[in-house]
Amino acid sequence: MEIAVVFAMVAGAAPPASAARAEPVRITRFLGEQRLPHLMRFEETTVGGLSGIDRDPATGTWYFISDDRWRYNPARFYTGRLDIDRETGEFTGVRLTGVTTLTRADGTPYPAYGKPGSADPESIRYDPWRRRLLWGDEGDRPDTRSPAIPISPSGVRSADIQGRNVGELRVPANLRLTDTESGPRRNFGFEGLAVTARGIAAVTEGPRYEDGPVPTVERGAPARLTVWSSGGSVRGQYAYPLDPLPVAPIPPDGDADTGVSEILAIDDHRYLALERSWIQGVDYRVKLYEIDLRGATNVLNRDDLSQGAPYRPVGKRLVRDLGAFRPPVQNLESMAWGPRLASGECTLVIGSDDNFDQRERTTFLAFGATGCP
Repeated sequence: MEIAVVFAMVAGAAPPASAARAEPVRITRFLGEQRLPHLMRFEETTVGGLSGIDRDPATGTWYFISDDRWRYNPARFYTGRLDIDRETGEFTGVRLTGVTTLTRADGTPYPAYGKPGSADPESIRYDPWRRRLLWGDEGDRPDTRSPAIPISPSGVRSADIQGRNVGELRVPANLRLTDTESGPRRNFGFEGLAVTARGIAAVTEGPRYEDGPVPTVERGAPARLTVWSSGGSVRGQYAYPLDPLPVAPIPPDGDADTGVSEILAIDDHRYLALERSWIQGVDYRVKLYEIDLRGATNVLNRDDLSQGAPYRPVGKRLVRDLGAFRPPVQNLESMAWGPRLASGECTLVIGSDDNFDQRERTTFLAFGATGCP
C-alpha cells in the first residue's frame, strides 16, 4: 500500500474527544523582529547557523545552538538575552552574553565535518525539571552524493551548562544511521526536540528509506516522532504526516527539501511543529502546526510505513502560514516560549538559521499567543 493511501485512510479521522478540552494555540499578534549581523564575531567565534533556541524561565537566559560543523569553530552554544517588554509585548533587542563549546564524554570537542563522530547540532532545550541542557544531534552518514562521509551517530545528548556531556538517550534501532539505504536518510535525522516534566520528544526531519520516498507536489511522507520518559526509556514512536511540497521547483526537475525543522512542547501530548521547505526557484516556505499525539498509532515496532496495515498519524492543525506572514520567509529552524506578558499572553519566538550564507539572515520573530503552557 502506498504512503498516500495509508494517509488517506486516516487523515480525515476525527481527533480523540479528550483533545477538544484543551484550548488550541492561537497567534494573537506580532511583537517584533530582531536580527544579528551576518558573520558576526563574538568572543573569537563566528556567529551563524543558529538552528535551536530555548529559555531558562527562572533566569531569563536564552540558549542558542549553532549547527556550524567546525567550518568556523567547534560545536557550540551561545547564551544571551531577548528584550521583550512584559507590559507592552514590544520586542526591542537581542544580544549575546557568552559562548560554550560542547564536549564529548572524554572532555574533547566534537570532531569537524567529514570525520567520524562529528556533531551536527540542530536543536537545544533547557530542562528546568532536571537543570540540564538537551541537544539534538542530526549526525551524518554517506549517501550517493557524498559516499565518503563516515557515519556519525545521531542522538539526543544531555550536557551541563558548561557544555560537558553528561549522558544521552538510547536511540531506537530503526533510527540509527547506516551506510546502506536503510534507516534515516542523510540530513533527515533528529531535527526537532522538546522537553516536558514527564518526558522528551525528538522528531526526524523526514522519512526513513523504509517508510517511503521523500515528499513531492503530489504526496507527503511520514517522519517519526519518538518519545522517551524523563528517565530515558522509550515510551513510543508516532508518524508525523509531512505535507506535500507546496509548489513545484523551477525548473520542475530542480531540487527541493522539506521536513520538520523544530517542535516545541505545549503539554505532554501536544506540540507545535515548524514544517519548512526549500524549493529551487521559489525559496523557503514555512508553516506552523499544532500536533496531538493522543489517538496516534505507536509505530515503534513497525519497520515499514509505506505498506501494511493502516495507521493513525498524529493529529495536525494549522496555526499560521509563516510564508504568507512576512515574505520573503527565512530558513526558520528554531522555536521557544518566551516570557508571559501582563496581558496573560505567552510569547513565542521563532528564529532562522542563515546557513552562514550572505543571502540569508539570522532573525528572530516574536509573537503573542494564547493556548500555550
